[in-house]
Amino acid sequence: MPSLSAKRSQTSRAFLEEPLAWNLHLVRPAGRLRVAATFRRFVLLCEAFADLITITFGVVLGYEIYNHLGIGKHVYYPLRVVTVSGLLFAIVLVLMLDRVGAYRRGNSLLRVRETEQVLRVLVQAAFLVLAASFFTNILFSRWLLVVILAVIPLMLFLQKNVSYLLMHMLHSRGYGIENVLIYGAGSTGRRVYSILKRSPKLGLRPVAIVDDDPDKAGTALFEMSYERRRSAPVVLGPVNKELIAAYGVDLVVVAIPSIGRDRFVSTLHESLGANVRVSFVASHLFSSDSWIDYRDLDGILLASLGKPLPRFGYELCKRACDFLGALALTVVGSPLYMLLALAIKLDSKGPILFCQQRVGLNGQRFSMFKFRTMHTDASPYDYSPNSSTDPRITRIGKFLRRTSLDELPQLLNVLLGHMSLVGPRPEMPFIVEQYSDRERQRLDVKPGITGLWQLSGDRAYLIHENVEYDLYYLQHRNFFMDLAILLHTSVFAMRGV
Repeated sequence: MPSLSAKRSQTSRAFLEEPLAWNLHLVRPAGRLRVAATFRRFVLLCEAFADLITITFGVVLGYEIYNHLGIGKHVYYPLRVVTVSGLLFAIVLVLMLDRVGAYRRGNSLLRVRETEQVLRVLVQAAFLVLAASFFTNILFSRWLLVVILAVIPLMLFLQKNVSYLLMHMLHSRGYGIENVLIYGAGSTGRRVYSILKRSPKLGLRPVAIVDDDPDKAGTALFEMSYERRRSAPVVLGPVNKELIAAYGVDLVVVAIPSIGRDRFVSTLHESLGANVRVSFVASHLFSSDSWIDYRDLDGILLASLGKPLPRFGYELCKRACDFLGALALTVVGSPLYMLLALAIKLDSKGPILFCQQRVGLNGQRFSMFKFRTMHTDASPYDYSPNSSTDPRITRIGKFLRRTSLDELPQLLNVLLGHMSLVGPRPEMPFIVEQYSDRERQRLDVKPGITGLWQLSGDRAYLIHENVEYDLYYLQHRNFFMDLAILLHTSVFAMRGV
């Protein structure tokens, strides 16, 4: 986070004129910060070692499953050979993961990027193994490779979730943590808070949010606003040395993109005077959207303007996967759908399905299907409920909305080509009519059943108020990111979030 902000600060040099530069040398890393940095390096090494063990075990487990299933032309390998081969395969994978940045401190994005990198590297490693077996005389079962490639990502996903919980536990006890003060309780500050709370690798714990608005003071921000858990208090600003000392702050994050120069300079002086570091969200002069591509050239952040070129291979592959995936889920889940339909019918009067006009690709309207979760007298084009206590929601509707099972009929929209499995959520027409040019970029791709916004802590708020998630997806979408989002969504749904 600080390193990214430091790079983007080059686009806001109007804040950092020459008279301020000399103060930067006053900030010295305190002993506690050095301990935290050492702890984080140790954790990253442990993560690489854990991946090494998990992958090796995954190869052995895959071989046992291959033996048990008896598929293909069965080839017997001694367990010692399988273990050694698994360890060599694990070393290659860990080196490849390190090369793509999997063991960097700031590698997070709701942990979707971690899963994406694992999936991408596994496929690349599989091609290497196939090439090696083709050009050598090593007898190797292709079915064994398929089983291993299915087992390893599941093992790594489970292991990383356990590591995530362990990291939260260590941070709650004060190990390897830096305290962060966020300046700004608006939408940007809320998003920064959510990112820091859900990115344990960063080792940054937001202890309080400062805002100059007296109406916001005394409230709280939550990591998961719809679950009201893990909160931080909002205190009245401005940022000063006393406030920094009271919360034991190590880093101040200015989360007000439109902050005036005088307020920014005052915050900077107070923070540096208290010997803490400062990071800030850059101005929206060059906003982070899908029309701007940032490239780091030897420390210079170069922004290039232009709409991303269409990737026909990706779009064709995505459509094929959408259709086959939606068809398979529809067939397999048909008994569940009939059970839910019966429950809806017995719970309240009205149709089983709820049909509503939404805006999709290039602004085209379509009818989106959902299981009905509200009473029939509720307005179909009002803002969606953001609380389970909303009187419009039926009894079975509370369960459906909590588990996201009400979204299942949208598989029909995927089959019809109106939607994709992954993409920005489609909005109602009256909201799209109020879109700014920046928000209208969401219409450049086909809307989806799930996406980054649904995995974030901001899903309790309106979609168009958190457009950054969709703009990031537009810029970086690929097959492996889609697969990672689907995997995280399935875990999200199973947890009833």
